Amino acid sequence: MYMNDQPHDAACFSVVFLGGTDTVTGSRYLVQAGDARVLVDCGLFQGYKPLRLRNWLPFPVDPASIDAVLLTHAHLDHSEYLPRLFKQGFRGCVWCTPATRDLCRILLPDAARLLEEEARHANQRGSSKHHPAEPLYIEEDAQRCLERMRVVDASAPIKPVPGVTATFRKQGHILGAASVSLVHRGRRITFSGDVGRSNDPVMRPPAELPASDWVVVESTYGNRHHPAASLTDLLIEPIRRTLGRGGVVMIPAFAVGRAQLLLHVIATLQAERRIPRAPTYLNSPMAKDVTLLYGKYRDEHLLDDAALKRLHATTRIVNSIEESKALNRRQGPMIIVAGSGMLTGGRILHHLIAFGPDPRNMILLPGFQAGGTRGAALVRGERLLRIYGQDVAIRAEVVQVEAASAHADADELLNWLRTAQATPRRVFITHGEPDAADALRLAIERQLHWSACIPEYLQHIDLDSG
Repeated sequence: MYMNDQPHDAACFSVVFLGGTDTVTGSRYLVQAGDARVLVDCGLFQGYKPLRLRNWLPFPVDPASIDAVLLTHAHLDHSEYLPRLFKQGFRGCVWCTPATRDLCRILLPDAARLLEEEARHANQRGSSKHHPAEPLYIEEDAQRCLERMRVVDASAPIKPVPGVTATFRKQGHILGAASVSLVHRGRRITFSGDVGRSNDPVMRPPAELPASDWVVVESTYGNRHHPAASLTDLLIEPIRRTLGRGGVVMIPAFAVGRAQLLLHVIATLQAERRIPRAPTYLNSPMAKDVTLLYGKYRDEHLLDDAALKRLHATTRIVNSIEESKALNRRQGPMIIVAGSGMLTGGRILHHLIAFGPDPRNMILLPGFQAGGTRGAALVRGERLLRIYGQDVAIRAEVVQVEAASAHADADELLNWLRTAQATPRRVFITHGEPDAADALRLAIERQLHWSACIPEYLQHIDLDSG
Protein backbone atom coordinates (compact mmCIF):
# COMPACT_ATOMS: atom_id res chain seq x y z
CA MET A 1 0.00 0.00 0.00
CA TYR A 2 1.47 3.32 -1.02
CA MET A 3 1.13 6.37 1.19
CA ASN A 4 -1.82 8.70 0.63
CA ASP A 5 -3.77 6.16 -1.48
CA GLN A 6 -7.23 6.93 -0.17
CA PRO A 7 -10.23 8.29 -2.10
CA HIS A 8 -10.63 12.07 -2.38
CA ASP A 9 -13.69 14.24 -2.91
CA ALA A 10 -13.90 16.60 -5.86
CA ALA A 11 -13.11 19.66 -3.73
CA CYS A 12 -9.90 18.21 -2.26
CA PHE A 13 -6.77 20.31 -2.85
CA SER A 14 -3.57 19.17 -1.17
CA VAL A 15 0.18 18.86 -1.67
CA VAL A 16 2.66 16.19 -0.55
CA PHE A 17 6.34 17.10 -0.39
CA LEU A 18 8.08 14.07 -1.86
CA GLY A 19 11.44 15.81 -2.17
CA GLY A 20 13.25 19.13 -2.11
CA THR A 21 13.01 19.25 1.70
CA ASP A 22 16.16 19.86 3.80
CA THR A 23 18.15 19.63 0.58
CA VAL A 24 18.62 21.41 -2.75
CA THR A 25 18.00 18.23 -4.71
CA GLY A 26 15.19 15.78 -5.45
CA SER A 27 12.46 18.35 -6.09
CA ARG A 28 9.11 16.49 -6.32
CA TYR A 29 5.72 17.86 -5.25
CA LEU A 30 2.50 15.86 -5.57
CA VAL A 31 -0.67 17.90 -5.93
CA GLN A 32 -4.01 16.17 -5.33
CA ALA A 33 -6.85 18.08 -7.00
CA GLY A 34 -10.07 16.15 -6.53
CA ASP A 35 -9.44 12.76 -8.11
CA ALA A 36 -6.51 13.99 -10.19
CA ARG A 37 -2.85 13.70 -9.25
CA VAL A 38 -0.21 16.02 -10.70
CA LEU A 39 3.50 15.74 -9.92
CA VAL A 40 5.42 19.01 -10.18
CA ASP A 41 9.06 18.19 -10.96
CA CYS A 42 10.64 14.76 -10.75
CA GLY A 43 14.22 15.30 -9.64
CA LEU A 44 17.03 13.05 -8.52
CA PHE A 45 18.37 13.15 -4.96
CA GLN A 46 22.08 13.99 -4.81
CA GLY A 47 24.68 14.63 -2.12
CA TYR A 48 24.67 12.72 1.16
CA LYS A 49 24.32 8.94 0.88
CA PRO A 50 21.00 8.75 2.82
CA LEU A 51 19.56 11.13 0.22
CA ARG A 52 20.99 9.19 -2.74
CA LEU A 53 19.54 5.97 -1.37
CA ARG A 54 16.04 7.47 -1.72
CA ASN A 55 16.47 7.19 -5.49
CA TRP A 56 16.50 3.40 -5.13
CA LEU A 57 13.44 3.14 -2.89
CA PRO A 58 9.96 2.53 -4.36
CA PHE A 59 8.30 5.84 -5.17
CA PRO A 60 6.22 6.96 -2.15
CA VAL A 61 2.97 6.91 -4.19
CA ASP A 62 2.01 4.51 -6.93
CA PRO A 63 3.51 6.01 -10.13
CA ALA A 64 0.63 4.54 -12.13
CA SER A 65 -1.79 6.70 -10.08
CA ILE A 66 -0.10 9.95 -11.20
CA ASP A 67 -2.01 11.53 -14.08
CA ALA A 68 0.58 14.07 -15.28
CA VAL A 69 4.02 15.52 -14.53
CA LEU A 70 4.79 19.23 -14.93
CA LEU A 71 8.49 20.13 -15.22
CA THR A 72 9.65 23.59 -14.18
CA HIS A 73 12.98 23.08 -15.99
CA ALA A 74 15.48 20.51 -17.19
CA HIS A 75 18.15 20.52 -14.50
CA LEU A 76 18.65 16.97 -13.26
CA ASP A 77 17.66 17.71 -9.66
CA HIS A 78 14.23 18.55 -11.14
CA SER A 79 13.97 16.05 -14.02
CA GLU A 80 16.42 13.13 -13.79
CA TYR A 81 14.11 10.76 -11.88
CA LEU A 82 11.60 10.78 -14.77
CA PRO A 83 12.95 7.61 -16.48
CA ARG A 84 12.84 5.79 -13.15
CA LEU A 85 9.23 6.94 -12.63
CA PHE A 86 8.31 5.45 -16.02
CA LYS A 87 10.18 2.28 -15.12
CA GLN A 88 7.90 1.96 -12.07
CA GLY A 89 4.65 2.38 -13.99
CA PHE A 90 3.92 6.06 -14.74
CA ARG A 91 2.21 6.38 -18.13
CA GLY A 92 0.87 9.95 -18.16
CA CYS A 93 2.11 12.97 -20.08
CA VAL A 94 5.01 15.20 -19.07
CA TRP A 95 4.25 18.89 -19.71
CA CYS A 96 6.99 21.50 -20.09
CA THR A 97 8.17 24.45 -22.19
CA PRO A 98 9.70 23.79 -25.65
CA ALA A 99 13.25 24.54 -24.49
CA THR A 100 12.88 22.24 -21.49
CA ARG A 101 11.74 19.45 -23.82
CA ASP A 102 14.74 20.01 -26.09
CA LEU A 103 17.12 20.06 -23.14
CA CYS A 104 15.64 16.86 -21.70
CA ARG A 105 16.19 15.19 -25.06
CA ILE A 106 19.89 15.86 -24.50
CA LEU A 107 20.18 15.42 -20.74
CA LEU A 108 18.10 12.35 -19.92
CA PRO A 109 19.66 9.91 -22.45
CA ASP A 110 23.09 11.25 -21.51
CA ALA A 111 22.35 10.78 -17.80
CA ALA A 112 21.27 7.20 -18.53
CA ARG A 113 24.47 6.52 -20.46
CA LEU A 114 26.53 7.92 -17.58
CA LEU A 115 24.67 5.71 -15.10
CA GLU A 116 25.33 2.68 -17.29
CA GLU A 117 28.99 3.68 -17.70
CA GLU A 118 29.45 4.15 -13.95
CA ALA A 119 27.90 0.75 -13.28
CA ARG A 120 30.25 -0.88 -15.79
CA HIS A 121 33.19 0.99 -14.29
CA ALA A 122 32.23 -0.16 -10.77
CA ASN A 123 31.92 -3.77 -11.93
CA GLN A 124 35.31 -3.67 -13.65
CA ARG A 125 37.02 -2.23 -10.58
CA GLY A 126 34.95 -4.11 -8.03
CA SER A 127 34.35 -0.80 -6.24
CA SER A 128 30.62 -1.31 -5.61
CA LYS A 129 29.12 -3.01 -2.56
CA HIS A 130 26.47 -4.45 -4.87
CA HIS A 131 27.31 -7.33 -7.20
CA PRO A 132 26.72 -6.68 -9.93
CA ALA A 133 26.33 -2.91 -9.81
CA GLU A 134 23.27 -1.81 -11.80
CA PRO A 135 22.27 1.61 -13.14
CA LEU A 136 19.23 3.38 -11.73
CA TYR A 137 17.78 3.24 -15.24
CA ILE A 138 19.01 2.71 -18.78
CA GLU A 139 18.86 4.74 -21.96
CA GLU A 140 15.80 2.86 -23.18
CA ASP A 141 13.89 4.08 -20.11
CA ALA A 142 14.93 7.66 -20.87
CA GLN A 143 13.80 7.41 -24.49
CA ARG A 144 10.39 6.05 -23.40
CA CYS A 145 9.68 9.01 -21.16
CA LEU A 146 10.77 11.49 -23.86
CA GLU A 147 8.00 10.11 -26.09
CA ARG A 148 5.44 11.24 -23.50
CA MET A 149 6.61 14.87 -23.36
CA ARG A 150 4.15 17.57 -24.40
CA VAL A 151 5.15 21.22 -24.84
CA VAL A 152 3.30 24.37 -23.86
CA ASP A 153 4.26 27.98 -24.48
CA ALA A 154 4.90 30.21 -21.49
CA SER A 155 1.81 32.09 -20.24
CA ALA A 156 -0.55 29.84 -22.26
CA PRO A 157 -2.96 28.05 -19.86
CA ILE A 158 -3.44 24.31 -20.35
CA LYS A 159 -5.54 21.61 -18.72
CA PRO A 160 -3.13 18.73 -18.03
CA VAL A 161 -5.87 16.85 -16.15
CA PRO A 162 -9.62 17.44 -15.75
CA GLY A 163 -10.41 20.17 -13.25
CA VAL A 164 -6.91 21.68 -13.21
CA THR A 165 -5.54 24.62 -15.21
CA ALA A 166 -1.76 25.03 -15.36
CA THR A 167 0.26 28.04 -16.51
CA PHE A 168 4.02 28.21 -17.06
CA ARG A 169 5.77 31.61 -16.69
CA LYS A 170 9.37 32.31 -17.67
CA GLN A 171 11.73 32.25 -14.74
CA GLY A 172 15.17 33.07 -16.18
CA HIS A 173 17.74 30.68 -14.62
CA ILE A 174 18.29 28.48 -17.72
CA LEU A 175 16.66 28.02 -21.13
CA GLY A 176 13.03 26.98 -20.72
CA ALA A 177 12.90 27.47 -16.95
CA ALA A 178 9.48 28.45 -15.64
CA SER A 179 7.33 28.75 -12.57
CA VAL A 180 4.17 26.65 -12.65
CA SER A 181 0.77 27.73 -11.31
CA LEU A 182 -2.05 25.23 -10.78
CA VAL A 183 -5.66 26.36 -10.39
CA HIS A 184 -8.36 24.05 -9.02
CA ARG A 185 -11.87 25.34 -8.23
CA GLY A 186 -10.63 28.92 -8.09
CA ARG A 187 -7.68 28.20 -5.79
CA ARG A 188 -4.11 28.70 -7.04
CA ILE A 189 -0.78 27.27 -5.94
CA THR A 190 2.42 28.46 -7.64
CA PHE A 191 5.71 26.54 -7.69
CA SER A 192 8.72 28.78 -8.25
CA GLY A 193 11.02 26.15 -9.72
CA ASP A 194 14.49 27.71 -9.63
CA VAL A 195 14.30 31.49 -9.60
CA GLY A 196 16.71 33.24 -11.96
CA ARG A 197 18.72 36.34 -11.17
CA SER A 198 17.49 39.83 -11.92
CA ASN A 199 20.80 40.92 -13.49
CA ASP A 200 22.19 37.68 -14.93
CA PRO A 201 24.84 38.23 -17.65
CA VAL A 202 23.15 35.66 -19.93
CA MET A 203 19.55 34.95 -18.91
CA ARG A 204 16.61 37.34 -18.80
CA PRO A 205 15.01 38.17 -15.40
CA PRO A 206 12.09 36.09 -14.07
CA ALA A 207 8.48 37.01 -14.74
CA GLU A 208 6.35 38.41 -11.92
CA LEU A 209 4.63 36.11 -9.44
CA PRO A 210 0.89 35.85 -10.17
CA ALA A 211 -1.71 36.18 -7.44
CA SER A 212 -1.60 32.86 -5.56
CA ASP A 213 -3.19 31.39 -2.47
CA TRP A 214 -0.04 29.37 -1.79
CA VAL A 215 3.53 29.68 -3.06
CA VAL A 216 6.22 26.99 -3.01
CA VAL A 217 9.57 28.79 -3.32
CA GLU A 218 13.11 27.51 -3.62
CA SER A 219 15.74 28.67 -1.09
CA THR A 220 19.11 27.56 -2.49
CA TYR A 221 20.63 30.95 -1.66
CA GLY A 222 18.13 31.84 1.05
CA ASN A 223 20.88 32.78 3.51
CA ARG A 224 23.46 34.25 1.11
CA HIS A 225 24.04 37.25 -1.10
CA HIS A 226 25.95 37.23 -4.36
CA PRO A 227 29.13 39.32 -4.36
CA ALA A 228 28.82 42.93 -5.46
CA ALA A 229 31.71 42.39 -7.89
CA SER A 230 30.83 40.98 -11.30
CA LEU A 231 31.60 37.39 -12.26
CA THR A 232 33.99 38.75 -14.89
CA ASP A 233 36.06 40.62 -12.29
CA LEU A 234 36.07 37.67 -9.89
CA LEU A 235 37.39 35.24 -12.52
CA ILE A 236 40.28 37.35 -13.85
CA GLU A 237 42.79 36.99 -11.03
CA PRO A 238 42.50 33.24 -10.24
CA ILE A 239 42.55 32.28 -13.93
CA ARG A 240 45.44 34.65 -14.72
CA ARG A 241 47.36 33.38 -11.67
CA THR A 242 46.95 29.71 -12.61
CA LEU A 243 47.70 30.10 -16.30
CA GLY A 244 50.71 32.25 -15.41
CA ARG A 245 52.32 29.36 -13.56
CA GLY A 246 51.60 26.98 -16.42
CA GLY A 247 48.69 25.32 -14.62
CA VAL A 248 45.39 23.77 -15.62
CA VAL A 249 42.16 25.52 -14.60
CA MET A 250 39.53 22.83 -13.97
CA ILE A 251 35.98 24.16 -13.86
CA PRO A 252 33.22 21.68 -12.94
CA ALA A 253 30.06 23.08 -14.50
CA PHE A 254 26.54 21.93 -15.16
CA ALA A 255 26.05 21.35 -18.87
CA VAL A 256 22.94 23.53 -18.91
CA GLY A 257 23.40 27.20 -18.13
CA ARG A 258 26.55 27.31 -16.01
CA ALA A 259 28.88 25.98 -18.73
CA GLN A 260 27.60 28.46 -21.30
CA LEU A 261 27.86 31.38 -18.87
CA LEU A 262 31.46 30.53 -17.97
CA LEU A 263 32.51 29.95 -21.57
CA HIS A 264 30.96 33.30 -22.54
CA VAL A 265 32.86 35.14 -19.79
CA ILE A 266 36.14 33.35 -20.57
CA ALA A 267 35.81 34.08 -24.29
CA THR A 268 35.10 37.74 -23.55
CA LEU A 269 38.08 38.04 -21.20
CA GLN A 270 40.37 36.45 -23.76
CA ALA A 271 39.10 38.72 -26.53
CA GLU A 272 39.74 41.74 -24.29
CA ARG A 273 43.20 40.32 -23.39
CA ARG A 274 42.38 40.46 -19.69
CA ILE A 275 43.45 36.82 -19.31
CA PRO A 276 46.00 34.88 -21.39
CA ARG A 277 44.79 33.18 -24.58
CA ALA A 278 45.22 29.64 -23.30
CA PRO A 279 43.36 26.75 -24.98
CA THR A 280 39.83 26.37 -23.55
CA TYR A 281 38.23 22.94 -23.72
CA LEU A 282 34.60 21.99 -23.22
CA ASN A 283 34.77 18.32 -22.29
CA SER A 284 31.08 17.55 -22.47
CA PRO A 285 29.31 16.51 -25.65
CA MET A 286 26.07 17.19 -23.81
CA ALA A 287 27.09 20.79 -23.05
CA LYS A 288 28.09 21.21 -26.69
CA ASP A 289 24.58 20.21 -27.81
CA VAL A 290 23.04 22.48 -25.18
CA THR A 291 25.14 25.42 -26.38
CA LEU A 292 23.69 25.02 -29.88
CA LEU A 293 20.19 25.56 -28.44
CA TYR A 294 21.12 29.14 -27.53
CA GLY A 295 20.85 29.94 -31.22
CA LYS A 296 17.35 28.42 -31.37
CA TYR A 297 15.96 30.20 -28.30
CA ARG A 298 17.34 33.71 -28.84
CA ASP A 299 14.41 35.40 -27.07
CA GLU A 300 15.23 33.68 -23.75
CA HIS A 301 18.76 35.04 -23.25
CA LEU A 302 20.89 38.14 -23.74
CA LEU A 303 23.72 36.82 -25.95
CA ASP A 304 23.88 38.46 -29.36
CA ASP A 305 25.32 36.96 -32.55
CA ALA A 306 28.79 38.34 -31.84
CA ALA A 307 28.88 36.80 -28.35
CA LEU A 308 27.71 33.41 -29.62
CA LYS A 309 30.26 33.49 -32.44
CA ARG A 310 33.06 34.41 -30.03
CA LEU A 311 32.07 31.60 -27.66
CA HIS A 312 32.14 29.00 -30.43
CA ALA A 313 35.39 30.32 -31.90
CA THR A 314 37.39 30.16 -28.66
CA THR A 315 36.07 26.84 -27.30
CA ARG A 316 37.51 23.50 -28.33
CA ILE A 317 35.00 20.68 -28.06
CA VAL A 318 36.10 17.32 -26.67
CA ASN A 319 33.74 14.66 -28.00
CA SER A 320 35.00 11.11 -27.53
CA ILE A 321 36.28 9.30 -24.46
CA GLU A 322 39.60 8.86 -26.28
CA GLU A 323 39.90 12.64 -26.74
CA SER A 324 39.06 13.11 -23.06
CA LYS A 325 41.81 10.69 -22.03
CA ALA A 326 44.27 12.43 -24.36
CA LEU A 327 43.44 15.74 -22.67
CA ASN A 328 44.68 14.31 -19.38
CA ARG A 329 48.09 13.73 -20.98
CA ARG A 330 48.44 17.38 -22.01
CA GLN A 331 50.29 20.02 -20.05
CA GLY A 332 49.08 23.46 -19.05
CA PRO A 333 48.43 26.24 -19.40
CA MET A 334 44.84 25.43 -20.37
CA ILE A 335 41.26 25.70 -19.17
CA ILE A 336 38.93 22.70 -18.96
CA VAL A 337 35.17 23.04 -18.42
CA ALA A 338 33.47 19.70 -17.76
CA GLY A 339 30.55 18.21 -15.85
CA SER A 340 29.30 17.68 -13.30
CA GLY A 341 28.93 20.95 -11.44
CA MET A 342 29.29 19.54 -7.92
CA LEU A 343 31.85 16.83 -8.78
CA THR A 344 29.28 14.07 -8.31
CA GLY A 345 30.16 12.37 -11.60
CA GLY A 346 31.07 12.97 -15.21
CA ARG A 347 34.37 13.56 -17.00
CA ILE A 348 35.57 16.18 -14.52
CA LEU A 349 36.38 13.34 -12.11
CA HIS A 350 38.98 11.91 -14.50
CA HIS A 351 40.56 15.37 -14.77
CA LEU A 352 40.66 15.60 -10.97
CA ILE A 353 42.56 12.32 -10.83
CA ALA A 354 45.00 13.55 -13.50
CA PHE A 355 45.50 17.18 -12.44
CA GLY A 356 44.24 17.44 -8.84
CA PRO A 357 47.52 16.33 -7.19
CA ASP A 358 49.58 19.11 -8.88
CA PRO A 359 49.74 22.41 -6.89
CA ARG A 360 50.25 24.41 -10.11
CA ASN A 361 46.65 23.64 -11.09
CA MET A 362 43.36 25.05 -9.81
CA ILE A 363 39.84 23.77 -9.22
CA LEU A 364 37.42 26.64 -9.74
CA LEU A 365 34.03 25.86 -8.18
CA PRO A 366 31.35 28.05 -9.75
CA GLY A 367 28.28 28.38 -7.56
CA PHE A 368 26.63 26.44 -4.77
CA GLN A 369 27.98 23.03 -3.71
CA ALA A 370 25.34 20.84 -2.04
CA GLY A 371 26.16 19.04 1.19
CA GLY A 372 27.53 15.54 0.71
CA THR A 373 29.10 16.31 -2.69
CA ARG A 374 32.82 16.33 -3.48
CA GLY A 375 32.50 20.02 -4.28
CA ALA A 376 31.21 20.75 -0.78
CA ALA A 377 34.05 18.68 0.70
CA LEU A 378 36.61 20.83 -1.12
CA VAL A 379 34.91 24.02 0.09
CA ARG A 380 35.19 22.67 3.67
CA GLY A 381 38.92 22.26 3.18
CA GLU A 382 39.09 18.49 2.65
CA ARG A 383 41.89 17.52 0.32
CA LEU A 384 41.46 13.76 0.00
CA LEU A 385 38.64 12.77 -2.35
CA ARG A 386 37.31 9.29 -2.93
CA ILE A 387 36.95 8.86 -6.69
CA TYR A 388 36.09 5.54 -8.35
CA GLY A 389 37.17 3.58 -5.31
CA GLN A 390 40.55 5.29 -4.84
CA ASP A 391 41.70 8.16 -2.62
CA VAL A 392 43.00 11.12 -4.63
CA ALA A 393 45.16 13.71 -2.86
CA ILE A 394 44.13 17.20 -3.99
CA ARG A 395 47.03 19.66 -3.91
CA ALA A 396 45.64 21.97 -6.58
CA GLU A 397 44.41 25.38 -5.48
CA VAL A 398 40.66 25.49 -4.76
CA VAL A 399 38.64 28.64 -5.43
CA GLN A 400 34.88 29.04 -5.09
CA VAL A 401 33.13 31.79 -7.09
CA GLU A 402 29.47 31.92 -6.09
CA ALA A 403 28.78 34.82 -8.44
CA ALA A 404 28.57 32.22 -11.23
CA SER A 405 25.33 30.88 -9.80
CA ALA A 406 22.16 31.09 -11.87
CA HIS A 407 20.05 31.13 -8.67
CA ALA A 408 18.55 34.26 -7.17
CA ASP A 409 20.14 35.18 -3.85
CA ALA A 410 18.25 36.02 -0.65
CA ASP A 411 17.37 39.59 -1.66
CA GLU A 412 16.43 38.56 -5.19
CA LEU A 413 14.13 35.82 -3.86
CA LEU A 414 12.38 38.37 -1.64
CA ASN A 415 12.11 40.82 -4.53
CA TRP A 416 10.53 38.13 -6.70
CA LEU A 417 8.01 37.35 -3.96
CA ARG A 418 7.24 41.08 -3.67
CA THR A 419 6.01 41.09 -7.28
CA ALA A 420 3.00 39.01 -6.17
CA GLN A 421 -0.28 40.66 -7.05
CA ALA A 422 -1.77 39.66 -3.69
CA THR A 423 -0.58 38.33 -0.34
CA PRO A 424 -0.63 34.51 -0.33
CA ARG A 425 -2.17 32.55 2.52
CA ARG A 426 1.16 30.80 3.08
CA VAL A 427 4.61 30.32 1.55
CA PHE A 428 6.21 26.87 1.63
CA ILE A 429 10.01 27.03 1.54
CA THR A 430 11.79 24.15 -0.19
CA HIS A 431 14.87 23.24 -2.23
CA GLY A 432 17.43 24.54 0.25
CA GLU A 433 19.75 23.37 3.01
CA PRO A 434 18.17 23.83 6.49
CA ASP A 435 20.07 27.04 7.31
CA ALA A 436 19.18 28.63 3.97
CA ALA A 437 15.52 27.62 4.17
CA ASP A 438 15.12 28.94 7.71
CA ALA A 439 16.86 32.20 6.91
CA LEU A 440 14.44 32.78 4.03
CA ARG A 441 11.48 31.86 6.27
CA LEU A 442 12.52 34.49 8.81
CA ALA A 443 13.06 37.09 6.10
CA ILE A 444 9.60 36.45 4.61
CA GLU A 445 7.93 36.69 8.00
CA ARG A 446 9.83 39.78 9.18
CA GLN A 447 10.12 41.76 5.96
CA LEU A 448 7.01 40.76 4.01
CA HIS A 449 4.87 39.87 7.06
CA TRP A 450 3.61 36.74 5.29
CA SER A 451 2.95 33.34 6.80
CA ALA A 452 5.80 30.95 5.88
CA CYS A 453 6.85 27.43 6.84
CA ILE A 454 9.36 24.73 5.92
CA PRO A 455 7.68 21.42 5.02
CA GLU A 456 9.15 18.10 6.07
CA TYR A 457 9.91 15.15 3.83
CA LEU A 458 6.70 13.29 2.88
CA GLN A 459 4.56 15.86 4.71
CA HIS A 460 0.98 15.99 3.43
CA ILE A 461 -0.76 19.38 3.68
CA ASP A 462 -4.46 19.92 3.09
CA LEU A 463 -4.23 23.36 1.55
CA ASP A 464 -7.67 24.56 2.56
CA SER A 465 -7.25 23.60 6.19
CA GLY A 466 -3.58 24.68 6.31
